[in-house]
Amino acid sequence: MWVAYYLRRWPRLLAASVRLLRLGFGANLPRILQGAWLMLRAVQLWAPFPDNDPDGAQARMHELYALVRLRFGEPADPAQAASLEIDWWRAHRKRQYALHPAETGDELVESVTRLYSHLFGKTEAMVRPAAVHRVQAMDLSDQWVREGCPPDSPLLPLERAALVRAYAALLAAVHHEDPR
Repeated sequence: MWVAYYLRRWPRLLAASVRLLRLGFGANLPRILQGAWLMLRAVQLWAPFPDNDPDGAQARMHELYALVRLRFGEPADPAQAASLEIDWWRAHRKRQYALHPAETGDELVESVTRLYSHLFGKTEAMVRPAAVHRVQAMDLSDQWVREGCPPDSPLLPLERAALVRAYAALLAAVHHEDPR
């Protein structure tokens, strides 16, 4: 999905969103298509730099999280989830275009951590490792973009591995039972 996003291959991104939502939603096809369309519109509204539409992107993500809530009863507050989603998008863009990305500190990690905590009802400490890996994947993706998006880049498998680690850590946190 990230490759399609950065190459502005919107039909490919839509198709990937349909596959993702089919796996994650398990809902009927019209709902899956609606959710994929909302995802696509959100990222299309966000994509232009520097003249993007954060409010429009957030509105589409609010609609998407409301669909998720219809299916799963969560997140309890789709508006807050959408706000947190756009917050990490902002933090990522700030880091992405910084002269020295490391100088942005942990803002992006903290932002992704807050979103995960909100979405999955786990403490920030439990989901932070997943956020760290996710940000490592973003940094690799950003390097790939700076290098001109070569399709055979050795960065792409590294990015994928970082994403796998992120989702494995998130899965572990979500299924962790509090001993209390």
